[in-house]
Amino acid sequence: MNALKSRKNLILGIICFLLLACTWLFFCDIGLSGEKNTENRITVGVFSDSYWEVQNGYSYRILDDAAEIFEKQHPGMKVEYVSGILKADYSEWLAEQLLSGHAPDLFFVVSEDFNDFAEVGALKDLGTLIEKDTGFDRGGFYSSAYACGQYDGIQYSLPYECAPKLMFVNKSILDKEGIPMPEKQWTWEDFYDICREVTEDTDGNGVEDQFGVVGYTWREAFESNGVNLFDRKGTKCSFTGKRVGEALAFLEKLENLGEGNTVTSKDFDLGNVVFQPMSFSEYRAYKPYPLSIKKYSGFEWECLPMPSGPQGDNISTLDTLLLAMNAHTKKVRYAWDFMKILTSDLQIQSEIFEYSEGVSVVKAVTESDGTLQRLIESSGDMGGLNLPILSDAVENAVAAPRFRDYNAVMEEIDTAVHSIIDGDSNISMEQIIWNRNINRSLNNREK
Repeated sequence: MNALKSRKNLILGIICFLLLACTWLFFCDIGLSGEKNTENRITVGVFSDSYWEVQNGYSYRILDDAAEIFEKQHPGMKVEYVSGILKADYSEWLAEQLLSGHAPDLFFVVSEDFNDFAEVGALKDLGTLIEKDTGFDRGGFYSSAYACGQYDGIQYSLPYECAPKLMFVNKSILDKEGIPMPEKQWTWEDFYDICREVTEDTDGNGVEDQFGVVGYTWREAFESNGVNLFDRKGTKCSFTGKRVGEALAFLEKLENLGEGNTVTSKDFDLGNVVFQPMSFSEYRAYKPYPLSIKKYSGFEWECLPMPSGPQGDNISTLDTLLLAMNAHTKKVRYAWDFMKILTSDLQIQSEIFEYSEGVSVVKAVTESDGTLQRLIESSGDMGGLNLPILSDAVENAVAAPRFRDYNAVMEEIDTAVHSIIDGDSNISMEQIIWNRNINRSLNNREK
């Protein structure tokens, strides 16, 4: 809670600072056309560990390689960054730099900070740069990843890397049970029918030991049924309505299949569960998932998009790391050139599959013939990965809403969902009650 208050105070401080300084900065900001190179460097804000919160010994490798390209293109210019800032401390560090007026020319923005920084005017509107740069191809990005950098219709950042959520499938159980692999356009009904059919006691001791799914939550159900819980600023929640009700009823059906059994990820590891949702970054980062599962547990696996609800589609969320430009940088042209190298240069973007756990935001890279080979070389085996499915999952994904105290609000919704599913009350009535409670919390948060 103290960390949240500290972050909120920093954001409010930035607002005050920007309001007081905006007039002076307007006259000092010489813009793209009249820019003078008063210093021979651009600065970049970056954290030292992985965005995907796993150990990574190559945290600066891509940045260094991009800097080498940039410095060759711009003799005499240098790229500098402060090393050693952990992701856990990065948001506070960046807010302090913005507040003091010493923020880098470019900086990475984690998804939960983007709306706040855009709203207070800390990020440069990239619209003019994009329109004037005839060599810049916005169509080269996955449209969903590109849209993650927009706020109120304005492009304030470019995507750097991303990770969709996929459904990983124990194909060996399906083969044993004589169940065909679902099609890409599978539905909740298909999903439920398979879970029901495979849930059983396989060793005859009277206890079920084979299960349909683990880790499928209300978030996946809401997303795949077209539920939009919040308005843009996170000031209002829409927990009532048919789509939410359908998702809750479906989750209750899945819950009843388990008959009180507690199914964990370890059960999936051991080859006893058919389905588990997993982000692509988690899959790549956590090597036992599912590579050593295949090696040690002896089952084959494949991946699919999420099953679609009656009002939705085969989609899930997309988590995207963004790159933004300081609204008051004096090095607009150089910053823009380096920004393009990091986000759209094919060589640099291909390195994401070597030195990070995410997915390139450039379609030509992710869909290239060399990508699968890179993944095999970095992970040892990618037998169950279908690159077209991965590419489609990125293109069709939705960006999770992000606003101040987002995690706290999501915890309250999590409590609401579990209360409804575990209770015996009418779902529609419970939706109304919880909708009132959640919106009351949102109103109190804004005061």
